[in-house]
Amino acid sequence: MIHLVLGGARSGKSRYGESLAEPFAQQGHRCVYIATATALDDEMALRIKRHQQDRLDSNIDWKLVESPLALACTLKHYDAPNTVLFVDCLTLYLTNYLVACEETHRDGVDDLWQQQKQALMACLTSLQGQVILVSNEVGSGIVPLGELSRRFTDEAGWLNQAIAQVADKVTLVVAGLPLELKR
Repeated sequence: MIHLVLGGARSGKSRYGESLAEPFAQQGHRCVYIATATALDDEMALRIKRHQQDRLDSNIDWKLVESPLALACTLKHYDAPNTVLFVDCLTLYLTNYLVACEETHRDGVDDLWQQQKQALMACLTSLQGQVILVSNEVGSGIVPLGELSRRFTDEAGWLNQAIAQVADKVTLVVAGLPLELKR
């Protein structure tokens, strides 16, 4: 089962997504938390610390895996029956990849990202465990200034659409309240 959880910044999407894993944890499933964030500044370090504390305060014994770039490989590696794979979050993964590609492969950015996206999509449909993916919904705001920012917005929208197509469930979280989009 693939469950995509969307929401804006501070919407409660991560907390809601984590709550989806609780019933599985109570049934004895292994719960793997795949974090894509990297602490490139003090503010992000504080966000990561807040998420770490939330995990410690939860009723789930998470196995933490940090995977800022190799998401498809990480999912395949930890996939197994009776496992919950929780990814927080796809838009940070996209950001990490776009920035890395921008810095190292200026001419082949499109091809490299598309390969990663295709690998992720192929991987998702073959996984045996429960998959919960958290992603920011960025398409409700204004079109940003700057090429990289617009590229991010476009790619995030296309990634969310592609995953929503293969997902069994899609939930939008607004102000901490979940709204089922796909059941």
